[in-house]
Amino acid sequence: MNPHPPPTSDASQAVTPQYLRQQYESGATVDELVTASGLSYGTVLNRLHDAGTVMRTSWQTRRMRQDPEARQRLAARLRTLYEQHGATLTELAAAAGETRRGARRLLIEAGGTVRTTQQTLRMRAAARADQRRKLALSLRARYEAGTTVPDLATEYSYSVASVYRLLHQAGTRMRPQHTHGPAHDTKKRP
Repeated sequence: MNPHPPPTSDASQAVTPQYLRQQYESGATVDELVTASGLSYGTVLNRLHDAGTVMRTSWQTRRMRQDPEARQRLAARLRTLYEQHGATLTELAAAAGETRRGARRLLIEAGGTVRTTQQTLRMRAAARADQRRKLALSLRARYEAGTTVPDLATEYSYSVASVYRLLHQAGTRMRPQHTHGPAHDTKKRP
């Protein structure tokens, strides 16, 4: 049993190619036009082509229907993650709930420029070096305030050797080493 009676020739003629084009360019999909008009899929496509309609891809339709302000905010956030925090396209895709291509498209829409893999690796290496330099300066400040190297190693979860290396990189002037063991009496015993 058909839910809709087949359209009569008069009804199908009432849906003009120009009307279908206007609806399509306003954001309707071909499937929605088929449902609304009662025409077959092929007939709707033929009439859209007769009217000179430029057809969209599915992603273009989705983009057209999205809230443009929300899309711009998302694109700007992705650009910030990409440029200031060194995120990769894969990480952007995960953050946006998109594919890598979708994340790339959003990045470009926001005015970003896509990096090469080597550029990303250099950017991340520079960020790690900067973090290491800050850590070294922090260790130096604590050491110069009187904290011992073993205490710093325990507090920062580093080996003693790593703490010494970081202190050296920070240009720290080291305190004289302590003599361990029993104290030597400089006086001669009788």
